[in-house]
Amino acid sequence: MLFAFAPWIIFDVVAGPSTWKLAAFAALVASVLVNLPDLRRGRPKVLEVTGIAFFAVICVLALVLDRHDLIWLETYAQVIANGVIAVVALGSLAFVPFTEQYARESTPPEIWHSPLFRRTNRVLTAVWGGVFAVTALLGLIALHISGGTDWLNWVIPIVLLVAAIRFTQWYPEQVRARARATARPIGTRAH
Repeated sequence: MLFAFAPWIIFDVVAGPSTWKLAAFAALVASVLVNLPDLRRGRPKVLEVTGIAFFAVICVLALVLDRHDLIWLETYAQVIANGVIAVVALGSLAFVPFTEQYARESTPPEIWHSPLFRRTNRVLTAVWGGVFAVTALLGLIALHISGGTDWLNWVIPIVLLVAAIRFTQWYPEQVRARARATARPIGTRAH
């Protein structure tokens, strides 16, 4: 799943006032490369397809609009990217949490429809959606203040990403451990 964030991270790291077009192109290439195996198997994932579509639109806008018409995009590119990924992640909670698409690759099919599997992925998806929503908000605030922009654009978002990665590694194992601890052997009765 972390590879699915690579295009978005590339865009966030490379995009700046003079480099956002390069960032969009690099992110588009990364999106296509990351999604290619799933497209070939006929199983595209929502986050990856969103990346291809988003970065393709940004690239097309960069080609067809003149510099004056692109000032808003240059200014808000990172905020928009983080906002889009937050909306997609949180929006996926209404259907299939985006993390579930990745979790199914390493989980037996008989587990996929269990309430525990679904709840775990809802929690993970909400965490990731929240991280990107907060990152978008921090980026927006950074555009409108004069000091502390490094904290708002880099330090806090990186801390949030690292925390989300660690939570994604920790939480499912905690859920499995709790499930094993409360499971009773077959044939035993509760007293």
